[in-house]
Amino acid sequence: MSSNKEIIRLAIPNIISNISVPLISSVDTALMGHLSITHLAAVGIGSMVFNFLYWNFGFLRMGTTGMTAQDFGRNDEAAIARNLYHAILLSLTIGCLIVLIKSPFSSLSAYLMQIDPSQIDLFAAYFDIRIWAAPVTLSLIACMGWLFGMQNAIYPLVITLVINTANIIFSSYFVLSMDMGIKGVAYGTVLSQSIGLLLALALIFYKYRSIVNHIAREYQIRWENLLRFLSINGDLFIRTFCLTLVFAFIYSQSSAYGVEVLAINTILLQFLNWMSFGVDGFAYAAESLVGKYKGKESEQGMMQTIRLSMVWGMGLALCYSLIYYLFDQPLIQLFSSDQQVTTKTMTFFLWIVITPLLATPSYIWDGIFVGLTAVKAMRNTMIVSMGLFFMVYYTSIVYFEPIDTLWMSLLVFLMARGIIQWIFFKKWGTDLT
Repeated sequence: MSSNKEIIRLAIPNIISNISVPLISSVDTALMGHLSITHLAAVGIGSMVFNFLYWNFGFLRMGTTGMTAQDFGRNDEAAIARNLYHAILLSLTIGCLIVLIKSPFSSLSAYLMQIDPSQIDLFAAYFDIRIWAAPVTLSLIACMGWLFGMQNAIYPLVITLVINTANIIFSSYFVLSMDMGIKGVAYGTVLSQSIGLLLALALIFYKYRSIVNHIAREYQIRWENLLRFLSINGDLFIRTFCLTLVFAFIYSQSSAYGVEVLAINTILLQFLNWMSFGVDGFAYAAESLVGKYKGKESEQGMMQTIRLSMVWGMGLALCYSLIYYLFDQPLIQLFSSDQQVTTKTMTFFLWIVITPLLATPSYIWDGIFVGLTAVKAMRNTMIVSMGLFFMVYYTSIVYFEPIDTLWMSLLVFLMARGIIQWIFFKKWGTDLT
């Protein structure tokens, strides 16, 4: 199979499933936006807190994908099985610990995000329900990463579509028919995530029974493999923590400038999510294929995958920019019926139009580095880029509007990641670690 066909085979299902992922927060945002600006701001903060939480444990997907893809290339079924076992074991452990500390975590989140007093009760109601899905959600993240490593993009597509369809149905029913308000969107998310995990486990058992049998035979923990798994994921955790810290800062500062600024940035960030999850379809394809070719020790396959992934990713980015430019007003109106909010959001929409073209390389390079398990380089890139973000923000806030300053800083952050990773790759190539 040609490299182009391999990329498309993996990328198209990933793009479809990834584009549908933001529907969870987008549907919640739209449902709350038509209740009141306070509901919109509260669910924006609540969603960001959970994004911050789950993104920080994104290593459960990335690390599992990279290691599994390389073991898939080596055709090592025992190692593949251990990756799944360790990923789910770690996910359940972390998820249960999160539930145990839910009360102090809720209070700390409200404090750090500088939540307006008018939103505290709404935020608490949303948080106290969604937190119970932590073990489920993290286990689901691990299963999806394992499937990507197995070069399987169809099952994640099916799982994601089922989750998002269930979320739309449950959340809409609880909010519109049961009049449950913000609690309704929280219950909808918990139920849909639970259904998704059950489906993921059923599909894995059905398709990969011989590999699952390895786990049954070797149910004891292999500490040397687990320590390697934790070592790789430790660097990824630091990398992802820096990423989520940047976005948490954006929400926190938006909240500090008032409900209107928070509502505008909540809407704008939905479009960034749409773009990132779409482009990540090619990044995920790069993860799977680069990892597979590294396991096979095929330099030619890796280089061809890297080049074509970047070309396809930039092509999709151009499509996003054109759509945002041509349909800015109707897209914004999907998220709020408040005329003042939609009008002001329009004045800042140019940031959304240019972001796909300038930010996409960072997403594709992330996928390449995950496939190479170049986790230290990813960690170092993110630390430097985060430093640039804060430097730009604090040196320019006195000259520009808060929203312009935040988006300018974010764009520098995204561009820096792509540039630094390109420099690392030019220097060390596929020998990056």
